[in-house]
Amino acid sequence: MPPILEVQNLVKNYGNFNAVKGISFDIKQGEIFSLLGPNGAGKTTTISMLSTLYTPTSGDAVICGHSVVKEPMAVKQCIGVVPQDLALYEDLTARENLNFWGQMYGLSGKTLSKRVDEVLEQIGLVDRAKQRVKTYSGGMKRRVNIGVGLLHRPQLLFMDEPTVGIDPQSRRAILDSVKELNRQGMTVLYTTHYMEEAQELSNRVGIIDHGELIALGTQAELTKSVGETDTLTLHISEEEDPETLAAEIRKVKGVVRADVTDHEVTIITPSAEELLAPVVTKSNELGIKIRSVDIREPNLEAVFLHLTGRALRD
Repeated sequence: MPPILEVQNLVKNYGNFNAVKGISFDIKQGEIFSLLGPNGAGKTTTISMLSTLYTPTSGDAVICGHSVVKEPMAVKQCIGVVPQDLALYEDLTARENLNFWGQMYGLSGKTLSKRVDEVLEQIGLVDRAKQRVKTYSGGMKRRVNIGVGLLHRPQLLFMDEPTVGIDPQSRRAILDSVKELNRQGMTVLYTTHYMEEAQELSNRVGIIDHGELIALGTQAELTKSVGETDTLTLHISEEEDPETLAAEIRKVKGVVRADVTDHEVTIITPSAEELLAPVVTKSNELGIKIRSVDIREPNLEAVFLHLTGRALRD
């Protein structure tokens, strides 16, 4: 089966400023693909070109078999868009907003009424459907915003930073909604600067920075590609000797490095879980008591740091 979306050397310039610099990737039917990068990386500009809001300076993208440059109207029939900025009328109720946008999609009559009921159920706002949007919390407004993008049953849903500026509880609800939509068969392109969101949601991740796609793959593929390792930290009692323990641990197979800080021994290893048992055995042989253990696996933040030399949210 061909990809539902193929991005082909997409470029967007504003005068001398290169906002997006020739990126290429594809999205398979049924997957959640996250475009991860800091603010200003080019995520929203990319979404705007793919949704036909902006015309690319060069390059193209094929969505559901249609070119965004040559067949924008056909593309619009295939996609749903949840923009970063809320596209709602705050003096209208949730139901009235959905009715209005449904009419913009060409829905009407019983078909529209039924679809609005279904979407209100999906976003969990049936009980609040007749209240004006201006009385809603930020998270509830975001859910209505998602609902608008679902009305016409798109094959591919674009979600541009949908959790920005909302409370943790609402953020959790939106992430769960994205996963449920995907379980129902929805293909999703999700942009975010939150590493945790990309890790939780994505089948694959494209890391974008300064308009360039600098890495692409599953989380496991990305961490492996830059040689990232696990970190195993041993917390020992103040009366124990961490240097003695570290010296013996360095002899254990699979230990890349063992460093001492205060009353901690920090071990770098390809697999912390596999190393834990022999490390505990070694400490028992030395009569050194380990108070607690922390394991930190490599993550997308570490990949971004490795590739760019700075933290993801700098």
